[in-house]
Amino acid sequence: MVKPIILITMGDPAGSSPEITLKALSNPEVQGIAKYVVIGDLRVLMKVREIVGARKLNLTVVNSPEEVGDELFNVGVIDLSNVGVEELVYGRPSAVGGKASYEYIVTAVDLIRSGRGHALVTAPISKESLYLAGYNYPGHTELLAELAGVEVVKMMLVFKHLRVTHVTTHVPLRKAVELVKKDNVYVTIRLTHEALTKLFGIESPKIGVAGLNPHASEGGLFGDEEEKEVRPAIELALREGIRVEGPYPPDTIFYRAYHDKEFDAVIAMYHDQGHIPVKMVGLLEGVNLTLGLPFIRTSPDHGTVWDKAGKGTAKETAMLEAIKLAVTLASKQLQ
Repeated sequence: MVKPIILITMGDPAGSSPEITLKALSNPEVQGIAKYVVIGDLRVLMKVREIVGARKLNLTVVNSPEEVGDELFNVGVIDLSNVGVEELVYGRPSAVGGKASYEYIVTAVDLIRSGRGHALVTAPISKESLYLAGYNYPGHTELLAELAGVEVVKMMLVFKHLRVTHVTTHVPLRKAVELVKKDNVYVTIRLTHEALTKLFGIESPKIGVAGLNPHASEGGLFGDEEEKEVRPAIELALREGIRVEGPYPPDTIFYRAYHDKEFDAVIAMYHDQGHIPVKMVGLLEGVNLTLGLPFIRTSPDHGTVWDKAGKGTAKETAMLEAIKLAVTLASKQLQ
């Protein structure tokens, strides 16, 4: 059986990202099922290996992912050598961290688009660090979309069997309401259906759509977006053979998906509507899967954890789950 090559970006070097990366890779659960290549800075990683006590990891510099050996706890490192370790200040956004993070992502996307990796896992970066370095992106996802040359990407959060895709994400709530349009809702449903069938292997997935307004507007009493924008998008998807229902009241649909397992995925209208239920049940284990990219990309559903940087105490659970999901999805593609 061919083992997938998983590319992992190191994230912001001043945050906890390098620490959770090495702690996750030290877990026996992910050994022997894939080959791993970290795109980052070797000196930072060697220092972090001591901080977190991951001495059993063998960090080996490689020029290309194909060079990575098959031994357990062997991790390839594509060393960009772009961080002055002596000047690194843990727990603070910086231009140095932003520039390094950006370069890791660019290198990783180049590698995976050239066929030298089967999935990409991105450790958290800092939007503030990116901005200080002169890169103005709302987040990781938008940067990846630009580098991949795609216009529409969507965020799916995954915790166990709960999958939630967002129509809108990092915009003010007022703007999010304005973006709940038929075409935007429809493409979110379509990309979710494609992910469920092609990535997760669900033959005939069932998708539930949350309303925007309280009680999904209750027949127009609390707004008209459901009738004017959301329902027409659902009807369009139904005509294309997608099993989708709604819009349902947002305060019950996530319970139905998680506890009753009624839906394979839920469409959320805005950031907090989808994030709150996922983080309520899986704060430390939620994974972000980006839909619409020409490659598999997962990441932990949290930030750089500045307050624990350099201490080795940041929890690696979400990073571990992101790696496991990437391996699972990549392995399906290789079958």
